[in-house]
Amino acid sequence: MAGAKVLTKKTPEDFAKMEIAGRCVAAVHDAVRAAIAPGVTTAALEAIGAEVVRDHGCRPSFLGYHGFPATICTSPNRAIVHGIPGDYVLRDGDIISIDAGAIYEGWHGDAAFTAAVGDVADEVQKLIDVTEEALWNGLRQARVGKRLGDIGYAVEATAEPHGFGVVREYVGHGIGQQMHESPNIPNYGTPGRGLKIKTGMALALEPMFNLGGAETTMLADDWTVVTADGSFSAHFEHTVLITKDGPLVSTLQEPLRL
Repeated sequence: MAGAKVLTKKTPEDFAKMEIAGRCVAAVHDAVRAAIAPGVTTAALEAIGAEVVRDHGCRPSFLGYHGFPATICTSPNRAIVHGIPGDYVLRDGDIISIDAGAIYEGWHGDAAFTAAVGDVADEVQKLIDVTEEALWNGLRQARVGKRLGDIGYAVEATAEPHGFGVVREYVGHGIGQQMHESPNIPNYGTPGRGLKIKTGMALALEPMFNLGGAETTMLADDWTVVTADGSFSAHFEHTVLITKDGPLVSTLQEPLRL
């Protein structure tokens, strides 16, 4: 989901609003995760997500964004990102990525996770686990004085021993009063290179790893991005606020200081 790019420094008051948006996103994740099971449609997951956003006094970041028709993205199996909820029925052995965003008083939170549906193959579970591990490895690099290349390197280095394809066309991003702000945050990089991380930044890190190759293609709906080789893909994301007291992961029910 590409959008206008700006680079803004956030105040503690701005971050406080982003924490509220982040807790809403975490609540969406919790409710949707609890409902994921064989026989459930992605439309049913959308309905749950939309209700949670309303109940938390927020607005959805995704609904209407460049015409996107839903509150959450539901991306099963070979879908990497931006899947549209609909009549797809989850089956045992599937995986599904859920991406959600919320706005509170003009400020955004954005996060994603991938979950197994029933029992999945060992290699598929490893894909999920390693992608989540890569997110946290990247988040630990998101601190004052580090550079974006340190984040990308940490993410890519997590995938390499397992031979997973690291998606390059779609990346993390800055976030604030717009869902997508500068800078872009690739899931690959060179340590010590790239933009220096400073207090007041807010970043959304989102590794996307494929069980096969890294290549992607777009479906006919002009939204859903899938693996070119049909392999499964996993996606994890959190918003992290770069505060004077260190990085704060805001898209959790209890924001976490790293």
